[in-house]
Amino acid sequence: MEKISNPYRTLEGYDCFGCSPDNPIGLKMEFYEDGDGVVSTWQPTKHYQGFKNVLHGGIQATMMDEIASWAVSCKLKTAGLTSRMEIRFLKPVHTHKGPVTLRAKIDSFPRKRLANVGVLLFNEEDILCAEATVQYYIFPPDVAKERLNFRPA
Repeated sequence: MEKISNPYRTLEGYDCFGCSPDNPIGLKMEFYEDGDGVVSTWQPTKHYQGFKNVLHGGIQATMMDEIASWAVSCKLKTAGLTSRMEIRFLKPVHTHKGPVTLRAKIDSFPRKRLANVGVLLFNEEDILCAEATVQYYIFPPDVAKERLNFRPA
């Protein structure tokens, strides 16, 4: 696996909740290329719980959306916007038992400017706890650069 350098880190005003290393309340996710996919390992804390010791479903959704975006960026060399997201929560994710692992890869292209990204979320025991299909509207690289400040990783 190879760590993906965050090209937005020096962009003025950059404060992404999912991936900015400098957002004091953010998730500070990091990403790695792994074959045809992207991987992230993240340590939950009690600050992100819903029920006691259970990771909030909205935080899980945020992480799944975030890694899908990085899969689009790294594998398609452009950026886009989430147009749809379907999640199945299969098992609780605990905030006090260890890190979670997310895996994302581009699954299909249902229409010209759409990409479906499959995302899996595993607990500390490598048990699948949630899965999602995140559909991204994909911009041409020049439009992504102009409208979204896209910077290739």
